[in-house]
Amino acid sequence: MLLELRAENYAVIDHAVAVFGPGLNLLTGETGAGKSILIDALALLLGGKGSGDVVRYGADKAVLGCVFETTPGAEEILEANGIDPEGDEILLRREIAASGKGRVWVNNQPATVAVLRLLAPELALVHAQSETLIAFDSVQQRLLLDRFGDISSDDVAAAYRHWRALDAQIAELQSVEQDRLRLIDLWSFQAKEIDSAAITDAEEDARLETEKRVLANSERLFGAATAAQELLYEAEVSAETLLGGALKQVEDLARFDDQFHETVQQLAAAKASVEDAAATLRNFAGKVTASPERLGEIEDRLAALDRLKRKYGDTLAGVLAFGQDAAEKLADLENRDARLAELEKESTIAAAKYIVQARKLSAARAAAAKKLATVAERQINELAMQARFEVMVTPREDVDAWTPFGWDRVECRIATNPGEPLKALTEIASGGEMSRVMLALKVSVEEGAADAARRGLKTALPRTLVFDEIDIGIGGRAAEAVGQKLKTLSGAQQLICITHLPQIAAFADQHFLIEKAERGGRIHTGVRLMEPAERIEEIARMLSGANLTDTSRRHAEQMLKASNRG
Repeated sequence: MLLELRAENYAVIDHAVAVFGPGLNLLTGETGAGKSILIDALALLLGGKGSGDVVRYGADKAVLGCVFETTPGAEEILEANGIDPEGDEILLRREIAASGKGRVWVNNQPATVAVLRLLAPELALVHAQSETLIAFDSVQQRLLLDRFGDISSDDVAAAYRHWRALDAQIAELQSVEQDRLRLIDLWSFQAKEIDSAAITDAEEDARLETEKRVLANSERLFGAATAAQELLYEAEVSAETLLGGALKQVEDLARFDDQFHETVQQLAAAKASVEDAAATLRNFAGKVTASPERLGEIEDRLAALDRLKRKYGDTLAGVLAFGQDAAEKLADLENRDARLAELEKESTIAAAKYIVQARKLSAARAAAAKKLATVAERQINELAMQARFEVMVTPREDVDAWTPFGWDRVECRIATNPGEPLKALTEIASGGEMSRVMLALKVSVEEGAADAARRGLKTALPRTLVFDEIDIGIGGRAAEAVGQKLKTLSGAQQLICITHLPQIAAFADQHFLIEKAERGGRIHTGVRLMEPAERIEEIARMLSGANLTDTSRRHAEQMLKASNRG
C-alpha cells in the first residue's frame, strides 16, 4: 500500500504531500489544477523515464519521494541488490536536476532506476493514459488470470529448474574439445600436485608448527625443564622434600587433633602433584633433542604446505577439498561420454515431467480463461460499453518458450463495438476505454480471488492500483457503475484514482483536492485531504461548476449518503 507521496519543485508543484489510506483514494480538482502531475510523479518513482523538463521553473532540481508498505517479493529484490530493509516500509526517493541528470535512493541508500523498475510490479501498477498499455503486458495478463483462477505455477517452476540444471551440465560437458583438453591438463596438474604432497590430514601444518617451535628452542626448553624438575624433585632442598617434611609434622598433629586430617590430605595431594609434574618435566627433557636436520625438514615441509595454501585454499582443509573437487571434475571430463549420455537421459526424463506439468497448467488456465471472459465481459458492459471480450491462452510447446511459469501466452482480446473483430487490448485507441476495461478486469479478478479465499485457497498479494482519467466518455448511470466497481475493488486493493465525475467522487474513502493558487506572480499547486463538509462543496462544484447553488449542495449530500449506504 502507498502510504505517502511527496513532490518538491516538480512541474507546477513547489511542495506537496499526500498521505494515502486503504481503500479508495480519489483526487479531484478544477481542470488544469495538475491532478495528473501527482500520478506522473509516482510513475517516475516506479522507474519511469525522467528529464529536466519536469523541474519547476527557477529551481535547480525536482525531488520526489514516497513510502510503501513492503512485500516479501520486494524484500527479496532489495536483498539481491544489496539494499538493507527499513522495517515494514520501503522508502523511494528520486532527484532530477534541471540538466536532466538524476539520482535514486531506496531506503536512504544509493540505488538505480533499474532497481525502481524491479520493485514497481511488487508495489503498484499505474494505469495512466500513457502508461496503461506498457504496464499491462502479457505477463500482467497471465498474472491476472492465475489470480482469478487461483492457479499456482510452483510445480512447473520446480520441473523447469531441474530440467535447466541438467541442461547446464550437458552444455558444460559439450564445450569445445580444445577447452576440454585444456581443463583436463589444468585439473590433472592441480589434483596431482595436491595428491603428491601426501597431506596426512587438515591439522598437519599445526602439528609441524608446534614441533618446529620446540626444535628451534631446544636448548632453552631443555634447560627450563631440567631446572624446574630439579627444583621440584632432585635438589637437596626440593619442593617434594619440603612438602614431605611438612606432611610428617602435620600427621603428628593429626594424631592429637582431628581438625588436621584435612590438612594432611591437602599436603599429600600437593606432594603427589609435585611428583607428577616432576615426572612430566623429566620425560619432556628426555625427549628434547637439538636436531638441525629435523628442523630443516619441518621448515621445508611447512614451506611446501604454504605454497599449496596460497594456490588452493587458506587452510589445509581447503586445499584437500579443492583437490577432491578437481579430481571429481577430472573424472567427469575423462568419463565425458558416459556422463553425457547419463545426463541426456536424465534431461529427457526431466523435460517429459515439465511437459506434463506445463500441459496441466495450460488446461487450468484455459478453463479459468473462459470463466474470466464471461465475468469480465459483463463487468465491461456495465461501464457504458458494448463489447465482446475473450481471454486467449495459447500454449507454445517448443523448447524456446519454456519458462518457470509454463509456456502459455495469455492475451485479452476485445471488440469495443458491435460487428468488429476481436483485437488485442493494445489496439484499443481510447485511453478511457482501456482504463475502464482494466477496471472491469480487476474487479472480475478480485471477485474470483475473494471466492477462492472463501474456499480456503491461496491468492496472490494485491498491490496498489492507480487509475488516471478512468471516466473519459461516460456519465450518468455508467459513471455511478464505475464508482461502485472502484469501491468493490478497493475492498481488496488500495486504489488511487483521478476523476472529473461527482458520481465517482462520492464513493471515496479518502477524498483529496488538487488546487492551484497564484502567489507572488507564480502558480502553486497543492494537495490536501478534505473534511466531510469540504467534500460536499467539492462535489457540488463538480455538479454545477463555479456557481454553487443550494440545489447542487443538496444533491451532493444525497450522493454522499447514497454511496455510503452502498
